[in-house]
Amino acid sequence: MAGRPVHTFEVVSSEKLTPHIVRVVLGGKGFDTFKPNDFTDAYVKLVFVRDDVEVSALPKPLTLDSFNELPVERRPVVRTYTVRKLDTERRELTIDFVVHGDHGVAGPWALAAAPGQPAYLMGPSGAYAPDPAADWHLLAGDESALPAISAALEAMPDDAVGQAFIEVAGPDDEIPLNAPPGVDVTWIYRGGRADLVPEEKAGDHAPLIAAVKEAEWWPGQVQVFIHGEAQTVMHNLRPYIRKERGVEAKWAASISGYWRRGRTEETFRQWKRELAEAEQRANA
Repeated sequence: MAGRPVHTFEVVSSEKLTPHIVRVVLGGKGFDTFKPNDFTDAYVKLVFVRDDVEVSALPKPLTLDSFNELPVERRPVVRTYTVRKLDTERRELTIDFVVHGDHGVAGPWALAAAPGQPAYLMGPSGAYAPDPAADWHLLAGDESALPAISAALEAMPDDAVGQAFIEVAGPDDEIPLNAPPGVDVTWIYRGGRADLVPEEKAGDHAPLIAAVKEAEWWPGQVQVFIHGEAQTVMHNLRPYIRKERGVEAKWAASISGYWRRGRTEETFRQWKRELAEAEQRANA
């Protein structure tokens, strides 16, 4: 990751869509080097640079390595976010941020983002897009997966059929979705912020789990996209899809956690590595 190009954008606009979602549109010269891909779960690594760092004085071309000459405490923080929308004609990139007040790095940045402010990112990467060969689609997740689910629904043909389950704090966090007529969208309310609700409404007890497991399982070949809080997804919904429902990896490859309660992105990545290693040992 250190040697990947860091693209320099600037904030075009910032808008609070719901109590917990802020939409930031980026533009400027970033598209001179940024190359879009065709994945509906395309994601970027946002590089949050301190205000007291003079980026123009850093070694070029700009990469994470360019910041290595700075003291550790002044180096940027990196966070991963899904691209909600790409408009190559307007040369704009839209990212929806889940915000929890002044918690974290990305949320407060999005809330304070002002037009003309610089924004730095790496990518894009991605792995999923709706497969027209599927008979139906199953999509599920919390707010963190909402941008990818929204983009996937918009990318489906008008005759696509499926089910989408989206867990949010409450009715105020619903946003308009452009889904094909044959895709049923169900909003699920957990009753509060994902990081603050009690354990009986999170992790192994997240209401998203029951919604997916209790839903009618349609005939034919399904393609599955499920992302969100790691305990909910990795220890509950993925085993349900892969083992109980017997969906092959080809059709259920995009099931993983985007975040984990009580962990920063750095410690979450470490947890995911440890989980993958344990699964490899178990399957050896």
